[in-house]
Amino acid sequence: MKKLFASLAVILLLTGCTRGEQSQRSTAPSGEPIAMAVTSVVSRKLDITLKIPGEIRPYQDVPLYPKIPGFIEWIGVDRGSVVKPGQLLVKLVAPELTAQCNEAQAKARAVQQQLREAERRLESAKAQQREAEARLAADDVTCRRLKEAARTPGIIALNEVHIAEETVNADRAAVQSRAQVVEAVKAEIHSLREREAAAVQALKNIEDIRQYLYIRAPFYGVITERNQHEGSFVYPPSGNQYPPMLRLKENSVLRIVCYVPEEATAGVFQDSKINFTVAAYPGKIFTGQVARISRSLDIPSLTMPVELNYFNPKWTLNPGMFPEIQWPMRRTYPTLFVPVTAVVESLKAPFVLRVKDGVLEKVEVRRGQTMGDLVEVFGNIKEGDLVAVKGTDEYPSGTRITPIASSAPSGGSSIGL
Repeated sequence: MKKLFASLAVILLLTGCTRGEQSQRSTAPSGEPIAMAVTSVVSRKLDITLKIPGEIRPYQDVPLYPKIPGFIEWIGVDRGSVVKPGQLLVKLVAPELTAQCNEAQAKARAVQQQLREAERRLESAKAQQREAEARLAADDVTCRRLKEAARTPGIIALNEVHIAEETVNADRAAVQSRAQVVEAVKAEIHSLREREAAAVQALKNIEDIRQYLYIRAPFYGVITERNQHEGSFVYPPSGNQYPPMLRLKENSVLRIVCYVPEEATAGVFQDSKINFTVAAYPGKIFTGQVARISRSLDIPSLTMPVELNYFNPKWTLNPGMFPEIQWPMRRTYPTLFVPVTAVVESLKAPFVLRVKDGVLEKVEVRRGQTMGDLVEVFGNIKEGDLVAVKGTDEYPSGTRITPIASSAPSGGSSIGL
């Protein structure tokens, strides 16, 4: 048995060697050139349209919350209501705020009453001061005349002169006293005026706060949410703990937000006209205008956010739609193109088969954008070089071929991202 198995093994080994020699003889080149379709490398300016998904957003979007706690007394709009700037939407009531306002009004009135009384006392004090000054002037004249007459002996008694001098001194003291009263009343009036100003300002502050009880529309738009009703207690949010009373969106102008790939950012220009479509209106093309460019790439996605403005006076489009942006991608300079089928993907690097003097040569390239049946290539090739129309790794470099002329496709297409 051992001898039998050994004989079978030798037979199988010899058979395998014979088949390997026959296989080598069958794949060996016969020496005859291989017929192969070739085309020229062309130089063109890239002009394609990328299809980029986008998002339609309102130009302005605000949730409406109360600034102070209160109860909803009246609400005059609902979902779908169209509102104008300044229009009253919600009216609140806050009993505590009303009490504070009444108290501030009472304080302001009390201070104003005190101020009026002080002003009347000031007028009275000034009148008394003028009366004292007049009495002083009269008594002073009388005193001087008595002194003049007393120079002649026997005409005026010295006691009368002394009495006149004392009267003048008393008048001067009365004038000074009245002046001090006037200054004191003036100081009191100044203090009361400051208190009045503070009371009026406090009242104004409360009145300003009371204006928060009236929620008005900040701009022209449409109410898209209503989450509260009359009688509900509402209060300022803390971390958006509850939904807004109302949500207002401006839909007459829309923001079309799209994310442009890195390779297409060179074609982003301010005020450019960009077409887009939406599923709600199949076959209809809308046009927006580039309004805001972020000028910065988002690192994870390597895209640049760009916003278009779309004027929507009839509210044809609505926020939340997902349009398909037809983003034009153009180069201002020409690049080299070959048929898409000419580029062969390999583990090392993509390559094309260049034909030179009837011999194949592998040339490594880097792929660019696709334009119709053509693809951009960058590498050690130039315009006019002949390449195989259908690249393959079946034939090694140095293979002789018989070139068959083939026309290059024209290119031009839209690319979906």
